[in-house]
Amino acid sequence: MDFYDVVKNRKSVRSYKPDKVPEDVLLRILEAARLAPSWANKQCWRYVIVDDPGLVARIAPATVKAFGAPTMIALCADPAQSGQREGKDYYLVDAAISMEHLVLAAAAEGLGTCWVAGRLEEAAIRQALGVPESLRVVAITPLGYPAEGGLGGIVSGVMRAAVGASSRKPLSEIAFHNQYGTPLTPPGKR
Repeated sequence: MDFYDVVKNRKSVRSYKPDKVPEDVLLRILEAARLAPSWANKQCWRYVIVDDPGLVARIAPATVKAFGAPTMIALCADPAQSGQREGKDYYLVDAAISMEHLVLAAAAEGLGTCWVAGRLEEAAIRQALGVPESLRVVAITPLGYPAEGGLGGIVSGVMRAAVGASSRKPLSEIAFHNQYGTPLTPPGKR
């Protein structure tokens, strides 16, 4: 699949088939995450891949839910292995770049994901997965093959419609030319 098609067609998936993700596919996805750029090339992220059904069920409530996915991937990061300048912690940016590489690679493989970051019960996930205190649990995503229909598909559809997930702001609202507020005009329309 073409990169721009992956970006255009990726969406949050909230209903999964029970089929296990093949190990070679999982390793390709993790390799994409590993290759992400980071501050001073510190690579502060760590991933915990959870495919034990009992453990998936145990951590699901701490992440909102697993949406029936056979695999969960927890993104952890070490703040001490990244930079900080003017009160900004780079570990969050570094980890997010790596996770987005993972999410896009998963989409290219025909797999679904769903970023879960703001509603994590970090202490519960840390304890369940044995994450050291020096690391932060930054995000988690279910990983698996999207299921068509079913209750999860209905819920996902309702949520996407409610937030207008399929619509995006035009480029003229988000990109500016030389000065904030001066819309970027495509060549030929200037």
